[in-house]
Amino acid sequence: MTVRTRFAPSPTGYLHVGGARTALFNWLFARKHGGVFVLRVEDTDEARNTDEARQAIFDGMNWLGLDWDEGPGTGGDYGPYYQSERKPVYDEWFKKLLDSGRVYEDGGAWRFRFERKPVTMQDLVCGEVTIDYRDESNTPDMVVKRSDGSYVFHFVNVVDDLEMEITHVIRGEDHLMNTPKHLQLIEAFGGKAPQYAHIPLILNPDGSKMSKRDAGAAVGDYPKQGFLSAAVVNFISLLGWNPKTEREIFTLAELAECFSLGNINRAPARFDLEKCKWVNQQHLLGVSVADFAAAAQPFVVAAGLPIAENYLEVIAAVKDKVRLFGDVPAAVDFMLQDDFSFDEDALAKARGNASAGSLLAALAVRFSGLSEWSGDAAKAALNETALAAGAKPGQLMFPLRVALSGRAHGPDLGDILSILGRERCVTRLRALAGQL
Repeated sequence: MTVRTRFAPSPTGYLHVGGARTALFNWLFARKHGGVFVLRVEDTDEARNTDEARQAIFDGMNWLGLDWDEGPGTGGDYGPYYQSERKPVYDEWFKKLLDSGRVYEDGGAWRFRFERKPVTMQDLVCGEVTIDYRDESNTPDMVVKRSDGSYVFHFVNVVDDLEMEITHVIRGEDHLMNTPKHLQLIEAFGGKAPQYAHIPLILNPDGSKMSKRDAGAAVGDYPKQGFLSAAVVNFISLLGWNPKTEREIFTLAELAECFSLGNINRAPARFDLEKCKWVNQQHLLGVSVADFAAAAQPFVVAAGLPIAENYLEVIAAVKDKVRLFGDVPAAVDFMLQDDFSFDEDALAKARGNASAGSLLAALAVRFSGLSEWSGDAAKAALNETALAAGAKPGQLMFPLRVALSGRAHGPDLGDILSILGRERCVTRLRALAGQL
């Protein structure tokens, strides 16, 4: 049996991180088992569908690397892959229910006649689930066709899964209670039900349900902030799935190798944007300086910063310290231009050192007298200046960093000195010395 999974989004809004995780788990399961991953667009809600939303879904999945084997733009033997184009298919399957007496008209709409019995399903994540349909007051017969002739989600969802020979349905836990309804429909059709796996919901750190307005909810925002797609995939995979090891950093190919439905947690997942940024930083460590610089450049340019001749050297100095490409402009601005702002707390701390002004002025003189300039030579001059003034080198290092960068933390001081060069360093030292 060839494993066939599907992702069936509705193009009524952007690709939500929850939807992306559903797509990812289906993609990983299909790849793990050498199967087929199908993209099916549930676009029967004409009033809410938009072309922008549909494109956002495609763009988001492409950015994440979740290519589909069958679906829009790819084709396949089970199309069309837009539900809006499948009404003739639904009409045929509805006729089967009509001929077998399993539907009846009710106020212009058509209801599916449930068999009044308990329905038990074996979910691959949630275990055994039973819904008792003997009490009609709790489980009224289900509308499958509206009075306007359109079909409801439950009907088209089941028909498409049967028609497309889907073997495994991996979807959010919010659909768990729908599944017994679907099993009754499948039984009425005489079809073979797929195996179901309902994955836990994604909650905010405070335990509230993650909404579309929460930070990190929209997949389309991640590239704008400078995330790597591989890192976002890695992070999303850990929302409700556990590799059963201490390891947390994976490539998409590695995830496909070790993914298992058995390792999906039953408890809801907690979304943590800071953890996502940490995962991104771990992936960035493996990116070459040249590739990192190229990816960061649009963010640097958008911030109005010049791309200097020593741009690669500047990027190399901060590469291992930033978490996102979007963080790069603020980390490098003082190296690419002389007009930069000072952190008020860092400036106040420098001013708290009574001898900082005189030490910076003395260091500027010593820098000016150096025959050759390098980070090491400048550091040696710093030590000599401090000792000559009867101070410790550490007393001079902090005000020097503030003078050169305007902040308390950042790249290695030797890298800053080397990148800025003697003239710019001397100018900045004298400027701050005059203010202290």
